[in-house]
Amino acid sequence: MQPLLHDLVVTLAAPTSALGGADGQIRASGVQGVFHADVRVLAEAVLRLDGREPEPIGHAPDGAGTTHFVALDRGHGEPALRVTRTRSLLPGVAVERVTLAAATPVTSAVTLDLGADATPLEVVRSGGTGPAPAVREAADGSLSWGRDGTTVSVTHDGSADGSRLSWAVTLAAGETRTVTVTVRVSDPSAAVHAPVRAHDWHPARVESGDRRLGRLVARSLDDLRALRLTLDGETFLGAGVPWYLTLFGRDSLWAARMLLPLGVGPADGTLRVLARRQGTRTDPVSGEAPGKIMHELRRRDLHLPGSGLRLPAAYYGTIDATPLWISLLHDAWRWGLPAGRVEGLLPHLEAALGWLAAQDGFLAYRDAGGQGLANQGWKDSGDAIRFRDGRVAEPPIALAEVQGYAYRAAVDAAALLDAFDRPGGDRWREYAAALAARFRERFWADGGYPALALDRDQRPVDSLTSNIGHLLGTGLLDAEEERSVVAALTSEAMAGGYGLRTMSAEDGGFHPLSYHCGSVWTHDTAIVAAGMARAGFGAGAAHLIDGLLTAAEAFGYRLPELHSGDSRTALSRPMPYPAACHPQAWSAAAAVLMLRAVLGLEPDVPGGRVRLAPLPGLPFGTVTATGLVIAGTPVEVTADANGATISGLPATLSVE
Repeated sequence: MQPLLHDLVVTLAAPTSALGGADGQIRASGVQGVFHADVRVLAEAVLRLDGREPEPIGHAPDGAGTTHFVALDRGHGEPALRVTRTRSLLPGVAVERVTLAAATPVTSAVTLDLGADATPLEVVRSGGTGPAPAVREAADGSLSWGRDGTTVSVTHDGSADGSRLSWAVTLAAGETRTVTVTVRVSDPSAAVHAPVRAHDWHPARVESGDRRLGRLVARSLDDLRALRLTLDGETFLGAGVPWYLTLFGRDSLWAARMLLPLGVGPADGTLRVLARRQGTRTDPVSGEAPGKIMHELRRRDLHLPGSGLRLPAAYYGTIDATPLWISLLHDAWRWGLPAGRVEGLLPHLEAALGWLAAQDGFLAYRDAGGQGLANQGWKDSGDAIRFRDGRVAEPPIALAEVQGYAYRAAVDAAALLDAFDRPGGDRWREYAAALAARFRERFWADGGYPALALDRDQRPVDSLTSNIGHLLGTGLLDAEEERSVVAALTSEAMAGGYGLRTMSAEDGGFHPLSYHCGSVWTHDTAIVAAGMARAGFGAGAAHLIDGLLTAAEAFGYRLPELHSGDSRTALSRPMPYPAACHPQAWSAAAAVLMLRAVLGLEPDVPGGRVRLAPLPGLPFGTVTATGLVIAGTPVEVTADANGATISGLPATLSVE
């Protein structure tokens, strides 16, 4: 059983994160603690004054890496002693500063109890704890511990008795005193490391008539900066806190793709770090195959006790990362990734196409090793693929959206091969046309929309799900088919919540707090909304975006991994999914994709043009975005009652 996450306060500077209560305490329970990469290094940090825990009155973030917690100690009478606890993180460093502010003379014994730890993340995730490492005290009073190459040191300005730090504080009226504790982590064997550059994209600012949009973008960009990681000198986005702060093929690719309006840096780094780990051999246990893009990277093999899941440290169990890699390369080229950078990746493109060509018929998956992920699309929980009556489909599974990704990848690859004078363009256009014909013949369900998937017997899995929205704008569907998909997805059963439900409320498998069968996922809704906008269904796109903006307001503009699929008419705000990660890379990056959909911004730098087609009717008021980047040049885009304008474009580009 996963520990609950929704009410924990996260402070982050990847690969280091701290998860604690809203009162500022880090308690030895659940998933609370300070983590570095995939190890919890501190399980407890409980503050007391004269043996009492201060009474919390609130907390406030200061960017992703700093949180202020404010509390009162009323043990000395009124007015109370104010206690401000500031938690600040840098990669590998966590600093706690506790400031006491007295209104009347106060003498207090301040203590901070620490819980030394070196528990692997997968043990914490399964609700377990590891043996506490021995705590060593140096002559200067500093503490240290460690295990398996991870070492932790704690310096402070108090005194130490075992793992309890203490300070004797005497204050006159109006005086303050700050005590400081610094935790430093060294972990050279971690799979991922701190970013090597200050930033990889241009800072953007959004002003809009609907202020929720600008606030969401600002908070999301703070989180995205804190999620950056490095491997092999390349920077990419870790998927999310706390379980997925590492390289994830699908998640990192989608997040980089959504961030293209801010620059091609995240795309370039993500493409290259995954290309270096592209499959070269066939291994049914890891899922590796020649040309295939990996799913996730860990320090060690991942075993979740009680789940039957055992994943190799480098795991390739994903059906969609390879076509998504191809399309990210194409889209980054269209946004202005220099030709030399693109050309260096073309051998990897051709290897990825080799994997695509080796798939027999539709792209389908099955866990051949028996201990990997049963489902290998983005809905990867074991019960995610259900028929309308609630029955779970049997593998091999061919997902609808994956066929759309494959179609788009083939068309995108053809464009790249043609542009760089490589052979094969016609072959891949023919592949795409044949795939579209097969899809039209086999996937269309009786309800007038595509099936979620085909099961092992090639039967359409007939539930109505958000997956089919990923087909919009890929080119796999014709205009009438897109209209049918939009009609299905804008029904009350799908779009009646705070975003797009993952499954129709009228289907047998639906539950509003099911992980993949009724909840609302931020990135999923944003992808579908952007597809609707590209396909010309502005009203549907605006409705879905409004749902996410309403949810963002409820969650303090840090949209979690997912939230409940309850109806707006039933609840005045969305309920959290208790185990949802936050921040999550593709949830945060979805804010930029929503902005792009609102503005209708579609550049083609190699073609010398930029398309600008904002949502009709300005559903979010006048919108001005500064600091967007096209062809490496910052631009400003405005959509208002007079139309849409873009300034700062290079002279080589014209606006359509």
